Amino acid sequence: MSAETKKQNLPVAVALTGASGAIYGVRLLQCLSAAGAETHVVVSDAARLVLKEEMNLSLRDLSAIPGVVTHGNGEVGACIASGSFLLRGAVVCPCSASSLGMIAQGVGATLIARLGAVALKERWPFILVPRESPYSTPFLENMKLLSLYGATILPASPSFYRQPKTIEELVDSVVDRVMVKLGFDALLPDWQGLKAER
Repeated sequence: MSAETKKQNLPVAVALTGASGAIYGVRLLQCLSAAGAETHVVVSDAARLVLKEEMNLSLRDLSAIPGVVTHGNGEVGACIASGSFLLRGAVVCPCSASSLGMIAQGVGATLIARLGAVALKERWPFILVPRESPYSTPFLENMKLLSLYGATILPASPSFYRQPKTIEELVDSVVDRVMVKLGFDALLPDWQGLKAER
């Protein structure tokens, strides 16, 4: 087995935090499942409330997605808290300002923060999907720090050039970028550019 094939078979870690936009995290889990990935999922206490409020879903519903393994945010001894457990990449989606700040400042008090610290030190693909707006100065400064540390800041900013008709299509325009950054096939067809007027 080649090194590239081995990397492609590694699991992915996904954290859902308390930012609004649970639909992005859930859709990402569904897409990773469809791609055959084993996905280790951490859901913060605040994210559980948002999941219930925005989508009427529970942690049990996420656990039912094929390939998903769930961990509590207090399980700081979980496998994904160590670089010895190899990952294809890690994603925080959606990512709240507080979770992003903890990761940027190296505060490893939760499993989500430890996952971020491990992804950074191991130089794995690490993607954070902030959704809150407007961005405060501390939030911007922490995003800048994480970008300098090697993370990818990928805001939940849907695109409109494909003329989406549904919320799901808007969500997929963001999730598609996350999947590609992790090395999976794109969900959407390649953009062919704008047709020049003649």
